[in-house]
Amino acid sequence: MKILTLTLTLTLALTLLAAVASAAVLPGEAAPGFTLTDTHGQEHSLQSYLKDGKTVVLEWFNPDCPFIVKHHKLNTTMNDAYAKVKDHDVVWLAINSSAEGKQGYGLERNQKAVTDYEIPFPVLMDADGTVGKLYGAKTTPHMFVISKDGKVAYNGAIDDNRSHDTPGETNHVLLALHDVLQGEAVKVAETKPYGCSVKYAN
Repeated sequence: MKILTLTLTLTLALTLLAAVASAAVLPGEAAPGFTLTDTHGQEHSLQSYLKDGKTVVLEWFNPDCPFIVKHHKLNTTMNDAYAKVKDHDVVWLAINSSAEGKQGYGLERNQKAVTDYEIPFPVLMDADGTVGKLYGAKTTPHMFVISKDGKVAYNGAIDDNRSHDTPGETNHVLLALHDVLQGEAVKVAETKPYGCSVKYAN
């Protein structure tokens, strides 16, 4: 009986730890710091961007996910959004947390995706999933907007159409960025992200 109780206690503790580890960072909370390397071998530090007064957009990325294909190939949702904000002290970073052996993993695969999708912003590699789990990234894409004060201003979907091929009429990230850049409270600070699951290691 004692062994059974101990086993159940340990199982519950591990379950709770996993839940905490995967809990998304909520709007208003401090964005976890990180430094990751992109597909060209260049390091990117969130802290450095914030120190320079930048607003930062994070996009969880997997080049073989149909929803990433939707927004990067079938449509140019991400590139178009970036083009609208890049001259307003906004940095856009895609992050790939696919583990080895999982869909979308690998430097060469992502280098090819950058070329094929004509991605104008960095794609950062997070193969061990550390940064993805810090943010509680659930899907590709899963979007975060981080204001220059280092707090999460928006967490959720890129837009309001959850299909695998048609972009939405409302771009939640652009609306959030508009509010942030105007120094206003974000009207819609959280939505439910949609897409493929992030391919973390088992």
